[in-house]
Amino acid sequence: QVQLVESGGGVVQAGGSLGLSCAASGTFFSINTMAWYRQAPGKQRELVAAITSGGSTNYADSVKGRFTISRDNAKNTVYLQMNSLKPEDTAVYYCWTLLLGANYWGKGTLVTVSS
Repeated sequence: QVQLVESGGGVVQAGGSLGLSCAASGTFFSINTMAWYRQAPGKQRELVAAITSGGSTNYADSVKGRFTISRDNAKNTVYLQMNSLKPEDTAVYYCWTLLLGANYWGKGTLVTVSS
């Protein structure tokens, strides 16, 4: 069983920064790709950023240069540092991983960017 718990959401003004964390249970963490997704009101969930076990990353075009994903395998934690936030970044942010063919999601954390 995998549990993902996000933290760090909140309200921030446009142009500000916010950092999210996702703590994962289990011994699988270091071998798994981890990712952050987000879902804005009335929109589909979309990939924001992903990081492989080896540290390779990829980002949605909309966040490139502003967001940074990282991981600490010793702490079973993945991070998302968000800078230069825009109102369109407002969404619920979810942590995700895939293990033995099953998708696992956290419950999400709300990020609200005010203009």
